[in-house]
Amino acid sequence: MFDIQNYASFLAAIVVFQLIPGPGTLAILNATARSGIRAGIGAVLGTLAGDFVYMLAAVLGLAAVLAAYPQVLAAAQWLGIAYLCWLGLKLLFARVDAAPAGAAAGRQGRVYFRQAFAVSLTNPKVVMFFMAFFPLFLHPGSTPGTLVAMMLHVTVIAFVYQAGLVLVGNAAARRFARWPQARRLATRLAGIALIGFGARLALDNR
Repeated sequence: MFDIQNYASFLAAIVVFQLIPGPGTLAILNATARSGIRAGIGAVLGTLAGDFVYMLAAVLGLAAVLAAYPQVLAAAQWLGIAYLCWLGLKLLFARVDAAPAGAAAGRQGRVYFRQAFAVSLTNPKVVMFFMAFFPLFLHPGSTPGTLVAMMLHVTVIAFVYQAGLVLVGNAAARRFARWPQARRLATRLAGIALIGFGARLALDNR
């Protein structure tokens, strides 16, 4: 279907890839828990925008450039590590207030979009993943339209899954709203987890 080889396996691989938690998942859940559905959707769109940049880069052959100039990849990775740790520290020491409403919530959506977009771009290895992932499901002689269809599949499935995370996370946040300490603990744990992701990437880059 859509000239994609092993179509069912392609769909299953995308779903499995989405189920693996990462910094983007934490950014989405943190935005939702702190500021509600609009902020969570803003984070989802930011994550999808970052993933789309890497998919487009993979399709255009940026992975070959990064492989030829490893210092570019290394510099991007260390910048990403620094950003993850900085964002984690912000969450560790952030003041946890009630969720904003109305226009304030809209501004929060834009803020979390930018944060999630930056978090999504902190892992340049994603471009390598897409560079290796897409050819697995291409027929010999596939047209550029097949790659476009594959990118759309990844984006749509990711949006459905991550929007579901927002709804589940918002329901959980409302349930725990009566316990302010729970929101504070969740924020601190998200900060620790982001720092942990940064530390893991740093160890991988040694």
